[in-house]
Amino acid sequence: MALYHKSEEYNELGRHILRYANRAIMRAEFLRQISQLILDFSTCDSLEMKLKERGRHFRTELVLNNPDSFRFEVLPGKENEPSKIFPRENFTSDYDKLCYKVLAGLTGGSGPGVSPSGSFRINDSGATITIQAPDHPMETLSIGGDFRTLAIIPFAIDGINSSLLILKSRQVGYLTAEEVEHYEGVAQNLGVALVHRHAQIAVRERVKELTCLYGISKMVSRPDVTLDQILQKVVELLPPAWLYPEIATARLIIDGHSYLAPRYEETPWKLSANVTVKDAVRGTVEVIYREERPLLDEGVFLREERNLIDTVAGEIAIIIGRREAEDEKKRLQEQLLHADRLATIGQLAAGVAHELNEPLGTILGFAQLARKCPALPETADQDLQKIISASLHAREVIKKLMVFARQMPPSKMTVNLNRVVDDGLYFLESRCASAGIELMRKTAPNLPEIVADPSQLHQVLVNLVVNSIQAMPDGGRLTIETRADNNSVFLIVEDTGIGMDEKTLKKIFIPFFTTKDVHEGTGLGLSVVHGIVSSHGGSIKVQSWEGMGSRFEVELPIQVPNIVKESKDDA
Repeated sequence: MALYHKSEEYNELGRHILRYANRAIMRAEFLRQISQLILDFSTCDSLEMKLKERGRHFRTELVLNNPDSFRFEVLPGKENEPSKIFPRENFTSDYDKLCYKVLAGLTGGSGPGVSPSGSFRINDSGATITIQAPDHPMETLSIGGDFRTLAIIPFAIDGINSSLLILKSRQVGYLTAEEVEHYEGVAQNLGVALVHRHAQIAVRERVKELTCLYGISKMVSRPDVTLDQILQKVVELLPPAWLYPEIATARLIIDGHSYLAPRYEETPWKLSANVTVKDAVRGTVEVIYREERPLLDEGVFLREERNLIDTVAGEIAIIIGRREAEDEKKRLQEQLLHADRLATIGQLAAGVAHELNEPLGTILGFAQLARKCPALPETADQDLQKIISASLHAREVIKKLMVFARQMPPSKMTVNLNRVVDDGLYFLESRCASAGIELMRKTAPNLPEIVADPSQLHQVLVNLVVNSIQAMPDGGRLTIETRADNNSVFLIVEDTGIGMDEKTLKKIFIPFFTTKDVHEGTGLGLSVVHGIVSSHGGSIKVQSWEGMGSRFEVELPIQVPNIVKESKDDA
């Protein structure tokens, strides 16, 4: 009956260890609590564990009645057999050699001190120990040390005998063979508890990881959030998904811009992954611990956390790629709508121009004839002159409409853009001077010739310069620049005027759109510029800053010489 009660006490100890596993606490703290539990139960002087768990090697030690003595260390992972925790040679002591032999089952089968389950008990470490394992030479070991009784008990984690529970006492013969067999059962419970503890933590961490990924997915699905808001939210979702959320923070760097989680600070304990969009590294995502923690799979981080941060980096790359693709699609759609709108207005303008040309020609002709009448009163002559001037102005507007609608065929020939600039500015320099505008020229030497209509390019230059002059009512600086690359020549007109806001910038090429008063412009100048540049196969880019000025960059292609010949023949 006493034996039954004794066995039941050991069984209760094993169940207690298993209950500890349900707490899902970290490895070092779990082993400290279990060591304290077993040591208090056994009343031995010290307890040591040598463990191999998840491919890493650990050693713990605790002294009786001294909780602060607990030691937890990560051992070097040198081994020549996957299931063993110690190498076969280069032992630092006979004690380490004996531990290896117990783990490898090389202690002599059923010899003295060896239990049926392979544990090894030493009643007096001061005595010499002889080991004779089958098919192995006899070895004599001298353990020595302060502890006279040792019980070295192997146990399995994940089905592999790779760990040792070692009870130590300073008294000779402190543990009996029967007690060692009971502790073997406790050790096996410990192996099960370690696996269960890891499973509990793994489940908890997976829930945190899935919560993080779900939060990212939920944020991305909202149509009302910007990319910046999404990236900031991702950074804030990361720390709670890590093992130590109370000391975790995060940073995301994309294209040089940083998004920071609360309490961010630089420390050596960092886990990072690159964010790669379309094979280009655009930045990094980092999770940082503000304080040091015990070593795990990758520094102070778990293997699963490496997988998580790589997954998050991939998700960020997908989010950025999709948003940029959506922005590009939207930009192209706006370009198509703009082109369609211009085409429609062009057709309308062509029809209006044709309808107005004939009556305007009649008005202009009869007004000029009327001025030739003899004895015409001076006031009538002045009124007729106003009619002629208004008709000429209307005809010029119609001419611009025709150019915009591409109803006037261009007369193309080889043109040097620098010559166009020189001719155009000849008539505009005095206007710039009278307006208090400093005119600067930056024409590139040896500029390649292009195939173009010189009169239309002259109109492009004049319209852009006049537009800039009107944008600088209080004076400023106007810069005209030409340059070239292998495929194109460029005309750049830059001013220091009032600039434009984003809303105005989107409308400047729409015909009849103007910010000027009625008597100051028709709203066709920049539309004509756009039409001429487009008809020459070129493009125009605009940058503007409110209160600082605007910059127009016209790009025109350098065409092959045979096109020049054809143009001349056509002319």
